Amino acid sequence: MLKKTFLLLLLISFYTNAQEQYYELRDYVTDSANIFSPNQVLDLNTRLLNFEEKTTNQIVVVTIEELGFNTIETYANDLFNKNGIGQEGKDNGLLILFSELDREVRIEVGYGLEPYITDAVASRIIRNTMIPNFKEAEYYDGIDQAADQLIEFLNDPSALEEFKKEIADEDSDEMLYMNIFLGIFFSIFIGVGGFFFLKSYVNIIEVFRGVFMGKLGVLPGVFMLLAGSFSSIFGLVFMVVPIIIGYSIYTTNTEAAAFIFDEPSLILWLFLPFFGIAAIIAFIKLKISGKEDLSISWVKNDKTYYRKTFSSSGTHSFSSGSSSSGGSSSSFSGGGGSSGGGGSSGSW
Repeated sequence: MLKKTFLLLLLISFYTNAQEQYYELRDYVTDSANIFSPNQVLDLNTRLLNFEEKTTNQIVVVTIEELGFNTIETYANDLFNKNGIGQEGKDNGLLILFSELDREVRIEVGYGLEPYITDAVASRIIRNTMIPNFKEAEYYDGIDQAADQLIEFLNDPSALEEFKKEIADEDSDEMLYMNIFLGIFFSIFIGVGGFFFLKSYVNIIEVFRGVFMGKLGVLPGVFMLLAGSFSSIFGLVFMVVPIIIGYSIYTTNTEAAAFIFDEPSLILWLFLPFFGIAAIIAFIKLKISGKEDLSISWVKNDKTYYRKTFSSSGTHSFSSGSSSSGGSSSSFSGGGGSSGGGGSSGSW
């Protein structure tokens, strides 16, 4: 057992040391995954060097074969901070990390550039520029074009603002489509729940009416009320759950939901108006009809009334309606910048 534990720790140590090679960056482009040609590395490295000389902003590209036990977010943040990408005090660094076998990519953003290269901007570059190229195994094109976009946005604020406007417009359209979809989805649930609730509640009213007329005994009536309440609760769940989900999506106010979960016993008090309203409706209907006097029996059951009122067809003596449904050689050197984890990740 001790020998196995030692071997396991030794393997972990070897694995950790193997991963540490990626932390010592000497160029703007470190192609550990060997997905670039030498000319591609030279060209991209030269452009990133020139960009830093003009702006002091540092963009670094690193490719690896796999992340191991790390998430790409953790790996990118550690790699960024251990190499101090960006200038100290400015934190104006960007890291593009590509993991070949994990099929993941991340743009890690230094603190100083987060107001410009926001998470939304990084995410859109990954989604619209990098991923389509990666799916065609055009890894260099995806990273090269993304680097060009980042350079353009940091050199030209107007281009960045236009890009952000496009993001806002696309997000607005996506939100509209999502609202329509959720509206239809929730409406179906609420509609089905409403149908079951109404149908069972009508039966509950009829139970009370039968009891008040003396054609349905109190004791069997109680059991029928309990059965009807389960059906009504089923319908209410279909109605209320979508409403709660929708409320949680479109608001940050969770006090109402927290109150319900903290005080679940209060839900039991809802049964009082639930049955009380049904009894009042039944009594009013009885008085309006004027055909029956108030008469209560404990056990009496009128079989004719029972078959007529609570038949499997769902027909009720007081309802005439019907319901239907449809449905370069220059070396890189970090300036001491840091990142707090801003940026975005993507996979393909």
